[in-house]
Amino acid sequence: MQKLIDLVTFGPEHLEGAVALSRAESWPHRPEDWEMVQQLSAGVAVVDGDGRVTGTTFMTPFGEAYATINMVIVDKSMRGLGMGRKLMERAFQLAGQRPLRLIATKEGLPLYEKLGFVATGTIRQHQGQVAAVDRPDRVEDMQAGDIDAVRALDRQAYAADRTALIDALLERGQFAVMRKGGKVEAWAVIRPFGRGEVIGPIIAPDLETARALIAYFASSREGAFLRVDTGSETGLAPWLSEIGLAHVGGGVTMQRPLLEDAGQARLKAYALASQALG
Repeated sequence: MQKLIDLVTFGPEHLEGAVALSRAESWPHRPEDWEMVQQLSAGVAVVDGDGRVTGTTFMTPFGEAYATINMVIVDKSMRGLGMGRKLMERAFQLAGQRPLRLIATKEGLPLYEKLGFVATGTIRQHQGQVAAVDRPDRVEDMQAGDIDAVRALDRQAYAADRTALIDALLERGQFAVMRKGGKVEAWAVIRPFGRGEVIGPIIAPDLETARALIAYFASSREGAFLRVDTGSETGLAPWLSEIGLAHVGGGVTMQRPLLEDAGQARLKAYALASQALG
């Protein structure tokens, strides 16, 4: 008897079906956005008897410090059959002993709570056509010699090795930095994503610096479609709305197990690379 479904390693042959799945959920991801996640992650696809992709999940490791679980989608025709739990269990296997993080949709939240994830905060998705923004002082394009400083600041903010993510962003985006005493003290990147461009990560010591980095990119893109995913606690939200990036949704940040912060980091992530990757 032919198997009705199979869970297989996600490969390039599943990309077209995955894009169709995300579009059915009104997610904006282009094939290129899926490819970036695939480049950084180990993935699983659910394939039915006709070869159609009906589910996905990815596990993105950041060294041994932690992993994110992302792009968890189950086709409407497969819901209620326990497929979401099966996908999560496969992601757990891929992650090994790493602590896990994810950003939950309202629909996925009950399952993640049953699987032991604990809510730690919320992410606000801001997007829209950006208004006219003044170009700030002290922000400049990153130079080739700045990359080691950028990686070091990222490690301070995340307490993890995210070299692979930064390298992927270097392939796709434009980096900007701010200096203090000749040394890089903050950075951000903008890249194509979804309907336009996304700004993030933003690694900065304070809110004013984070706003300046966003303004640097926005000042040359009046009327363009931009997106920023930011934690509710960062204080960016009111200003983002003022410059035309309305609050359109978001998600709940979750951990498994819940880990206490080792201490107050001097640097903070004011925006994410994406809700999938953190």
